[in-house]
Amino acid sequence: MPTRTTSIHIENLTRGTTVASAGRVADRFWSNFRGLMLAPPLPAGAGLVIVPCSSIHTQFMRFPIDVLYVNKKNVIVGIDRNLRPWRIGRFYQKVHYVLELPAGGAEGCQVGDKLAISGTGTRDTD
Repeated sequence: MPTRTTSIHIENLTRGTTVASAGRVADRFWSNFRGLMLAPPLPAGAGLVIVPCSSIHTQFMRFPIDVLYVNKKNVIVGIDRNLRPWRIGRFYQKVHYVLELPAGGAEGCQVGDKLAISGTGTRDTD
């Protein structure tokens, strides 16, 4: 059950676009481990921030996702687009958190873009 109900908003400051308008945060052991496994597909505008996290997999997922790998300065250091179920994401140096988005949700984002996260977020609990 979530402990906070305000959605986080993730903006690409470099491009002046919204990446996710209804995000949630996974920042505890179980919620990080679970991620989107066995979850329904993300609707457009949704996203899951997993922190801390440096790599991901899509085992037990039923849908493809886009993944932004972001460092501590909120700069995108890597992108996996349309990562299908039962795959392992690429490894990137100095990743602090990842943002999982519906497939196509990272369109317009590029490595080097700076993100901003606002709102208290809906937190996944253990």
